[in-house]
Amino acid sequence: MIITIAAVAQNNALGKDNDLLWHLPDDFKRFKSLTTGHYIIMGRKTFESFPKPLPNRTHIIITRQKEYPVPDNCFVASSLTQAIEMCPKNEDIYIIGGGEIYKQSMDFADKLEITKVHQSFDADTFFPEIDDNKWKLHEEVFHPADEKHKYGFSFLTYLKK
Repeated sequence: MIITIAAVAQNNALGKDNDLLWHLPDDFKRFKSLTTGHYIIMGRKTFESFPKPLPNRTHIIITRQKEYPVPDNCFVASSLTQAIEMCPKNEDIYIIGGGEIYKQSMDFADKLEITKVHQSFDADTFFPEIDDNKWKLHEEVFHPADEKHKYGFSFLTYLKK
């Protein structure tokens, strides 16, 4: 199954200057629990925003750079299609960003795992609109703002119709 996973603001903002706009520990925990042990596909800028490769996941980095230096347990692809083809069949594959990769992923994904942050932000990168004609909201879990989470948010699971 191909799963697109993202944390998205009310106005579909994803980030600014290649950085996150919020810090939500429970969202990080959910991301880790869902993606650990699986292939994760991302654009080069998203990969470079991490201090190091994420543990216990196989990374596929999409880049047009021919001689991109590849760390251990990481692979390079020149397109989203090639990245998906590099993954084993019958394996859950997570597409984790950035904005351009998310736009391309909407045609490939079977499922969306979205953390909807109940706030709008100034941003330079946005998630594509989720088309209600193509996606059905399957599950929604609300999390209010609290001492560890400045903003309320919901975990939303969409399945392709």
